Amino acid sequence: MSYPFTATLRDEIAARCGDFPRRIEPVSALKLAAVAIVVVPAEDGMEAGFLLTRRAATLRGHAGQWALPGGRCDAGETLGMAALRELDEELGVTLTPDSVLGVLDDYPSRSGYAIAPVIVWGGAALDLRPNPDEVASVHRISFAELSKPGAVEFIAIPESDRPVIRLNFADRNIHAPTAALIYQFTELLAGRITRVAELEQPVFAWR
Repeated sequence: MSYPFTATLRDEIAARCGDFPRRIEPVSALKLAAVAIVVVPAEDGMEAGFLLTRRAATLRGHAGQWALPGGRCDAGETLGMAALRELDEELGVTLTPDSVLGVLDDYPSRSGYAIAPVIVWGGAALDLRPNPDEVASVHRISFAELSKPGAVEFIAIPESDRPVIRLNFADRNIHAPTAALIYQFTELLAGRITRVAELEQPVFAWR
């Protein structure tokens, strides 16, 4: 499936996010976090895609793993504010609140967070300046990659009765939470509402 990077796509995403019946996890048991799914031109400059980072190897938690820009919400922040702040801190990208198109479901992580994916329109002229203390590399991944056969995989593990989601593309294997959040958004792009809270993380990501 093709997703040309156009103003029409922006309007379609905003409309679908506006109609999305978001599910919220109880905050009493989980800490709030927000990540940014930043819609940008993919490597070819024509197709739409998103920004994916590889976390720095020196980080204390989840070092070297694939991730979306994001982190824990500070006191008094909305999810949109937190996602934009983290985007600035990690990738040196400053965007205004009107770039936020919507928020999808909370994903309850094994590490005790309710992670909300904030959909952000990044535009075509981002100056990416990754913070080396947090980000080892940043990549533009086409949404079309995730519609290819075998790109989305559900795996059984003995430690859980929930299916583990894995995204496979461009020699990368992406797991939940990141994979679950990206998958839900690509389902929304395709016109489907798909819940992902019950999709499992691999055991190495449970800490």
